[in-house]
Amino acid sequence: MPLLLTFFAILALIILIAWLKIDTFISFLLVSIGLGLASGLNIDTIGKAIQKGVGGTLGDLVLIVGFGAMLGKMVADSGAAQRITDALIGLFGKKYIQWGMALAGFVIGIPLFYNAGFVIVIPLIFMISATAQLPLLYIGIPMLSALSVAHGYLPPHPSPAAIASQLHADLGQTLLYGIMVSIPAIAVAGPLFGSTLKRFQPKPDEDLFNVRPRPASELPGLGISIVTGLLPVLLLTTMSGIKKLYPESKIIGLLAEPYFGMLLSVLFAAYTLGIRRGNNMKMISKSMEEAFKGVSVILLIIAGAGVFKEIMTASGVSTYIAEGLAGINISPLLLSWSIAAVIRVCVGSATVAGLTTVGILAPLLASSTVAPELIVLSIGSGSLMFSHLNDGGFWLFKEYFNLSIRETLLTWSVMETIVSIMGLLGVLVLNLFV
Repeated sequence: MPLLLTFFAILALIILIAWLKIDTFISFLLVSIGLGLASGLNIDTIGKAIQKGVGGTLGDLVLIVGFGAMLGKMVADSGAAQRITDALIGLFGKKYIQWGMALAGFVIGIPLFYNAGFVIVIPLIFMISATAQLPLLYIGIPMLSALSVAHGYLPPHPSPAAIASQLHADLGQTLLYGIMVSIPAIAVAGPLFGSTLKRFQPKPDEDLFNVRPRPASELPGLGISIVTGLLPVLLLTTMSGIKKLYPESKIIGLLAEPYFGMLLSVLFAAYTLGIRRGNNMKMISKSMEEAFKGVSVILLIIAGAGVFKEIMTASGVSTYIAEGLAGINISPLLLSWSIAAVIRVCVGSATVAGLTTVGILAPLLASSTVAPELIVLSIGSGSLMFSHLNDGGFWLFKEYFNLSIRETLLTWSVMETIVSIMGLLGVLVLNLFV
């Protein structure tokens, strides 16, 4: 019976989100309440589970995601993203321009959330394509594959950060392992796959294609752009290891906290990309407020998924599923990737796919001997599987590049599938050594 209830709950979630187009948070809430009632929970228990689900899931994640959004907006608005891209393209030259685009997309993608990053890099892709006289998709796919990988694999992006929080995975180690898995995934889905797309000749809107980049005199320096954009990576990865060497140090302990590292990164960016370049604190604060508003919807989705997980726990559904799956001879990495991939294909949202998977498998994953950081990455890579007509990213790509649906499926959807499969393969290999 619990398995049947779970099946109908996920089916209802898919219908509400993908078919009826009801707000994702409200859909999670309705399905969670329905699952609770069907499982025999009383109203008080359901109410407490909702409160615990929202509060327990968000926690300091609000700070990590919020600060991440603020940092990303400052990197974008200041022109630091353009400066990094220009420098990397100049370094790699026309012959290896795809690898320069992939690296630029990855560096920009770490602080920038996907939709914001997409909009920022599109003019750069158009400009570089025209200047180098190379096909748009040949140039664009490497950069966009890197953005997608960062979105699905790496904290402080909302989904991997939330999944890591739910599984009590170390955020710094998750980021370090994620970078290791990202390299082959980007290489195959970006430059290698992008090299096969020269036959596609999209004709985007001329107004978009003729977008001019900002003059170099208005951009921040390259060194400060890179340091500011990658500061969260440096703090999260290095402080996680240093904390183990000095467990008694309060200062090291504070610096190793992900939310504090993100706060320092935001303050550093406010000075280097804001105050030092002539902006006042009122302008910077306004920009930060707009950035946080932009991720408020994502935070609600995360909260809704947390409610769903808590209802499944309170009703005993998760425990029942874990006990049933415990006897199946399948790797937790492969199982979590598969469930995330199926939900992604059905619902379209990578965030929903990742967090719903955690809700279903939480007890099983908690007792697994596999490193939780690797499970975060397996779920994250599964949540990117085969983006198609029910995913906003699919339409964003289609409309900007002015492609047909068939062409978008053959380019964007294949690229996302490669990213997902390569992520799984990378995690399975890494599991042999971790």
